[in-house]
This record gives sequence, structure tokens and C-alpha cells, in this order.
Amino acid sequence: MAEWEVVIGMETHVQLRTASKMFCSCSTDYLGAPPNSYVCPTCLGLPGALPAPNRVAIEQVLRTAIALHCEIPRHSKFDRKNYFYPDLPKGYQISQYDLPLSLNGWIEVGGRRIRIRRAHLEEDTGSLKHAGDALHSAEESLVDLNRSGVPLMEIVTEPDLTSAEQARDYGLELRRLLRWIGASEADMEKGQLRVEPNISVRPAGSSELGVKTELKNLNSFRALHLAVQFEIDRQIRVLEGGGAVVQETRGWSEAERRTFSQRTKEYAEDYRYFPEPDIPPLEVAPEWVDRLRAGLPELPADREARFRSAYALSAQDAAALTGEREVGEYFEAVVAAGVEAKPAANWVVQEVVPTGADVPAERLAGLISLVQSGRINRDQGREVLAEMRQTGRGPAEIVGERGLAQLSDEGELVAVVDRVLAENASAVADFRAGKQQAIGALLGAVSQATGRRANMKVARELLEARLSRS
Repeated sequence: MAEWEVVIGMETHVQLRTASKMFCSCSTDYLGAPPNSYVCPTCLGLPGALPAPNRVAIEQVLRTAIALHCEIPRHSKFDRKNYFYPDLPKGYQISQYDLPLSLNGWIEVGGRRIRIRRAHLEEDTGSLKHAGDALHSAEESLVDLNRSGVPLMEIVTEPDLTSAEQARDYGLELRRLLRWIGASEADMEKGQLRVEPNISVRPAGSSELGVKTELKNLNSFRALHLAVQFEIDRQIRVLEGGGAVVQETRGWSEAERRTFSQRTKEYAEDYRYFPEPDIPPLEVAPEWVDRLRAGLPELPADREARFRSAYALSAQDAAALTGEREVGEYFEAVVAAGVEAKPAANWVVQEVVPTGADVPAERLAGLISLVQSGRINRDQGREVLAEMRQTGRGPAEIVGERGLAQLSDEGELVAVVDRVLAENASAVADFRAGKQQAIGALLGAVSQATGRRANMKVARELLEARLSRS
């Protein structure tokens, strides 16, 4: 690998969050519906049907462009991209070519800026089912046009990525941004986010780009990482064996963990782009862009940086709290209810994020306060949280009813500690022999003996005091 450089650019297709399709009024809520039931003359490509652009879809692209720090030209237009597949009934796709809605932006991934070449708007195609079933042979393909015409945003980067890990991290960061601003649900398994890397390798130090291949059929970020790494290794093997890489589209076989050739890659001129005659050119007024910019929430990278500076959180905690917009808002609501930021972050990251924020922030704050004050310990806090979820009751009520108040009285704990030391002579000997970790077993015995009510800080102090005696 030291003799080769990897160059990766990303093309990402994003189904936008809108109620209706791009150029007609058909619903986009087609998942699970019978095939070809969410269609009309426009998305079926029937003669005489005219497209009418979806304003919300245009705004979603503009909002994304603003979040990606893109330039937004005053004028834009739609074009016809001519090609034929069975899932494209018109024989062309309405897309954008030389005057996209936005260009020249960037997104930061792992401390590095990845340049965005353009983000433009088009319509999605239908979908094909190739596998046979009880009624159809494996040689037949079935066409479902429910997806045909769904608003689709294509985001294209410059070839700035240099590894499979960076390609995966770019996809994750882009998905976070899209979900954050509400542009898309960006669920790869549902086909709402389709990431297509263009990969090439070249001799180290060379300035010329190698021949690229484009990968398709990637339905998870794990598959993205594996497929890119396989393709990098494959291209290097081809070149080191004296062969030549062919510009083509390749699919990914999850079962075989390999890429395979699908078709020769097309060039722009193959699509015979020309302006869409049925849709007038677009004028994007600066006032419109300003309103959309003002309506955007604080962006995830900005919030992550603010959490680190304002709350003195670690990079790991700040990242975990900004994975989803709602999580960060929940965390700040807990802090606003009177809890210090660090314990609030610990509880939200460790107890809330894995299971969902189904407890009001004020009640979680109350629970954290009980733990921080020493009235109950962390294990008891988890029990109380579980009951809060089941019953909807407050933490103080549960603690009082169940008698969970933490045992912190030294007089009571001394007797328990002395009994534990007497019953665990082996652990005592290990600790005094220099095995500091042996105190963990003694603490566990104290916790068990008190029904997990012992204040472990006080218990540790008592154990250490007695163990230090000769």
C-alpha cells in the first residue's frame, strides 16, 4: 500500500422528506404498498402528462446546501438525462446538469474538510425485482413504479477521500447532517440513502488520477467499508499484475464479500443532456435563501464544539450527545433542570441513548440529583429509572416507597465491613500482598450484604482504613 495512493469521490443519492413526489401529487409514503399502486400519468411517463416541480423538495436541497456551506447560484434549471431502463418509463430522467441548485461546499469529517462539488435535484426511478418466485422464473424481472418520481437529491464530492474508513465516516457524517436538519430520514436499509463511491488508485506521488470504478448495491455503512477496501485491494492486484483497471460500474455481493462487474461506466455525453422543455428555469431569490438559513437549527458540528467548550465535556461524550439532534436537546433540558453537565452527560449517554429518551428530562434530573447527593447509589438509580419507565412515577416517590435510601451511616457500615473482612480472608491477604484489585471483591461482598444499599464511597474508605492496619 505504501507504493499506491487511494483516491475516492462519493456520489450520494438521498430521498428527500416530502409528502408528494417531485413532479406530481402522488404520495411518497409507498413503502409496504402493493406494487404500482402509488402512480399517476406523470410518474408513469404517459404521453401528455406534464411535470410540476415540488417546492418543498427544492427547499430541502437549498437547506442542505446551506448546511454544507455551498454556493447557491441565482439561476438554475432542470435537464433531461436520456437513458432507458425498465424502471424509467419515460426513457429519460429529469435531473440537473450544468446549472445545479448548489455547488462548491464542504463538510468536515474527522477534522478534515471534504469538498462538495455539487448538490442537485432530480427524480428517482422505479425499482426492479430480479429474483424468481413461485409464479415467475428467475429469468424474469418485475417492475414496481411506486418509487418512480420520488424527490432525489444527489450530493457529489471532490475526490478528497483516501481510505475505506474515510469513505464510511463521510457517509455517517452526511447521514447525521441530513437527519439533523430534517431533509431526509436517510435510512440505508429502506433505500433512502444510497452511497456510491468512485474509487481509483495511482502510484504514490503521482498527480494523475487513475481509472475509477463506481460501486453500487451498498445498503449499510459496514458494506460501504468492506466494499471500498475490497475494491482498493482488487485494483492494486490488477495493476501490480500488469493489467489495466476498466472504468465500470461494479456491484457488491455481501454473501461473497467481493465486488463484481455490472456494466461499463457511462460518460456525461452518453446521456445527451438538454434543458427540460416542460419546466421553466428557476430563479432562487437571495431573500428565499436567507429565510431558509434563518430556519435551520444549530448544526451538529457546531453543537458538538459548543458542548465541549460550554460544558467541559470530553470529545467522546460530545459526539455521543450530538449523534441525533433530539439527544442533545434532551441533555440540555436535563442540565437546565438543575443537574451538573458531566453527570447529566453520563446518564444520558449510558442509560438514555441505548434505550430512548422516554423519561421526562425533569424527572431524570431528579433521579440524578438523588444519586449525586448520596441518597441512593448508581445501581439503585438504574432500578429506579427502570421503574420510572414502567410506571411513569417520579424518582423520589419510588425511592421512598421501596425504602431504597442508601446506607451511608458509618456506624452501621462498620459492622458489615468487619464481617466481610472476617469472611474473606483470602481477598484480605491478596490486598495486603499488593494486589490492589482485590478490594473489588470485598466491595462486592459489602454491596451484597446490604442489599446493594451501601454507600460505596463510604464503604471503600472504611475498607481501606481497616486493611491498612497491620
